[in-house]
Amino acid sequence: MSPAPTTAACRSLLPDGAVLTVSAVRRPRDGRAEVKSAACGDAALAARMTETVRLARHTETRFDSRDQVVLSLDRAPPAGWRDWELAAVLADRMVRGLWRPNGTPLANGWSDTWQLGRVDGHAIDDSVVAAEVLLGGPGALAHLGMLDGHPDPGAAVSSARAWFPLHSGGAGDSLCWVEVGLHPLAAGAAGAAEEEEQTIAVPGQDAARQAAVRQALAGARQFDGRGLGRWRTTVRFGGQPFQGRSFELALVLADRIARGREFVPRARLIASGCSDAWHTGRVDTVEAIDAKCALLLREAGAGDRILLPQAWQDALPAGFAEGVRALGASVACVARIGII
Repeated sequence: MSPAPTTAACRSLLPDGAVLTVSAVRRPRDGRAEVKSAACGDAALAARMTETVRLARHTETRFDSRDQVVLSLDRAPPAGWRDWELAAVLADRMVRGLWRPNGTPLANGWSDTWQLGRVDGHAIDDSVVAAEVLLGGPGALAHLGMLDGHPDPGAAVSSARAWFPLHSGGAGDSLCWVEVGLHPLAAGAAGAAEEEEQTIAVPGQDAARQAAVRQALAGARQFDGRGLGRWRTTVRFGGQPFQGRSFELALVLADRIARGREFVPRARLIASGCSDAWHTGRVDTVEAIDAKCALLLREAGAGDRILLPQAWQDALPAGFAEGVRALGASVACVARIGII
């Protein structure tokens, strides 16, 4: 097979009939981000393009961190127009040699489930579309596996969610979810075990949050003994902004559920905790015990499992455990993962 190209392009129709072109350039990564985007000076649009491509890579069975792909648009789409997403995903695959069409394809499609490799639909009017346009959605390109005649890649994704309490000191207190999605890597994927953190994508989060997520998951998987080098991982958070590290225990437990290493609760798993030594399985304490316990009493429901740091055991508010049980939920304070 011929080597992968260093440049590629995919076009997409705009509502007025004009054609937008997504260009992709592949170059040595040299410690840079694996995907970089430019969108006619629109930082939010560039961030969405990067997030789209990174999510769509989740169902690829091969992992290679040697190259960086730089994506760009030759014109800005109308506000709210998302049909360029499929063109960006295809350009990224073309420049890495994963899809080799004849010529420069024309594609329209969008998705809210790129992490499953699925294409939810297209916005362009079918009546103005020529036969050569590759359309996304049911009845057309429903999932990315269809590009090569493969089954739906989303069927191989294992995902799980856990919730953690957010405390902001007022009416904004709420539960936020973290979701871990796993797609198996091909057996013997080059360098995957040695680059565990690089196989973990955290789209839409800043560099500090991405680093914290990768370190926590890599450490907790090292504690498992056989958890390294086996998965391509995508982590997503609920929409609420937050600070701090108290999400880490929920993150680690969602990952363990997705990997079949943890018991699944009857309803939600809600947890608060962090660790400076996930590789040992240790769970460390976090702040705001009174406010978070009050929030948990308001939000917990029947079948929920609540896990808190062992250091909170003797400081729980009076009647908290009884109140949780009265709601039909359960609560435990844990010193380590893996024995829950």
